Amino acid sequence: MKKVLVSMFAIALAFCLAPMAHAENWVYLGQAHVDGQHDHDNIEVGKAAGRYRFLQVRVNNAPIEFDRIVVHYGNGQAETLQVRDVIRKGDRSRAIPLEGDRMVQSLELWYSKAHPFSRRPEVSLFGQR
Repeated sequence: MKKVLVSMFAIALAFCLAPMAHAENWVYLGQAHVDGQHDHDNIEVGKAAGRYRFLQVRVNNAPIEFDRIVVHYGNGQAETLQVRDVIRKGDRSRAIPLEGDRMVQSLELWYSKAHPFSRRPEVSLFGQR
């Protein structure tokens, strides 16, 4: 009986710690603000440029309605990610998979305020290798 309890505790602990370990793998790539009702911004990844397998969008201050994100790779190619989702204030997107394992150089964001009279929304982008 004792072995069963210890095993169940170990499994429960692993489930609790797994999301924290997963969260630590995200690398900050940059941020932008939605200034008008509809906006388009370009984020240069800079010193965080590297190979990423997933992107994640995090939103602060007010909800944002996303249309698409265009990922520009180091080899000159681009990939359009159709996000088409509203991300609420304080929320984040799912892990958005990228094609292959290529160097991410910059990201273009096409989005708008979800509510016309809301505060100035802020978006932060993260990548996972």
